[in-house]
Amino acid sequence: MLRSLFSGISGLKAHQQMMDVVSNNIANVNTAGFKSSNIVFEDTLSQLLRAAGASTQTSGGLDPTQIGLGVKLAAVQQNFAQGSTQVTNKATDIMINGDGFFVLDDGGTQVYSRAGAFTLDNDGYLVNPNGMYVQGYQAVNGDISAYGQLSKLQLQAGLSIPGSATTTVKVGGNLDPTGTKELTLTPTVYDQGGAAYAVPIVLTPNDPADGTYNIEVRDPADNTAVLASGNVGFNDAGQFDAGSSTNPIAFTVNGVTMNLDLTQFTGYAGLSAPATKSTDGYAAGTLNEFQIGSDGIVTGIFSNGQKQALGQLALATFNNVSGLEKQGDSVYRDTANSGLAEIGIPGAGGHGLITGGALEMSNVDLAAEFTNMIIAQRGFQANSKVITSSDEILQELVNIKR
Repeated sequence: MLRSLFSGISGLKAHQQMMDVVSNNIANVNTAGFKSSNIVFEDTLSQLLRAAGASTQTSGGLDPTQIGLGVKLAAVQQNFAQGSTQVTNKATDIMINGDGFFVLDDGGTQVYSRAGAFTLDNDGYLVNPNGMYVQGYQAVNGDISAYGQLSKLQLQAGLSIPGSATTTVKVGGNLDPTGTKELTLTPTVYDQGGAAYAVPIVLTPNDPADGTYNIEVRDPADNTAVLASGNVGFNDAGQFDAGSSTNPIAFTVNGVTMNLDLTQFTGYAGLSAPATKSTDGYAAGTLNEFQIGSDGIVTGIFSNGQKQALGQLALATFNNVSGLEKQGDSVYRDTANSGLAEIGIPGAGGHGLITGGALEMSNVDLAAEFTNMIIAQRGFQANSKVITSSDEILQELVNIKR
């Protein structure tokens, strides 16, 4: 039988496989994190008609004479180039900029993915659309220190943090040294349990000749009871004068000792505008929302305005990403040729950075895929023509017998 007949068949098969790869790329053009593939062909074994020969004293050397027996699939290679960014503004959508894969727990088996379309399950765990748990490092009371052990990231709704007691109250603004009017501030302070108290601070001008003010910190439960008192004074330039001031003024609210800082007062003539500059401490709060930073740290924003780390995403890199095996559901698993996963945190050790509220789009180039589709189609047609021509040759041979 003619060799060309079987070479043509191998060509048909190879170009059909090329069309399979192209069609899969086009089918996943809108799949988040999808990496396109391209096909590589190689020729099959060639039949040797004449072996190569070295030159002699009477004749030159001879090259080998061979006839190829067709084509076959050599490899289907994946293109791990970065895909474009699709901004979704959804808090649980996460994109990797650079190298690395999300680490997922699939029923106890560790798998990897570039698709960051995650959601929260009923227990607050971050999962992919197939329920695989996103792996990372869970924070304990805002501290991420257990980097040695991966765990499921949990962002539990209703998570609360305790209050923190106030240690310092800073007041300031301007006090008219010649003023005669009593002024009052009521900063809010917190005890150890996070309970809030509005503490009256009464500023009363002393003798106008020295321009100082008397400061009284009064009991929030009894506006007339004085918890502590002192003075604030100014130099000739109207700046805070430590020599004539009592700073800080210590006072105690519900067993918590706090300091009243007066150093931000000024004493310019003609204007009195005192204000509370800052207080530390806060009430207890519950989790309102969370954000994911470029370093993969998930930061919770609580109802009391406080921010606290809830955990950090982990990423995996490999010596040979082309050695990863697709497992379906947009995940990969490692193989003997990919090397072991090198687990780390985003932005360190060659791992990429994280973008929250966005997804990595497929890196399929439609223009290139349509071109490949034409190439595959024409290759298929050409090989089918080889088979047709071979058949006609055989028919001619049969006709010779007539």
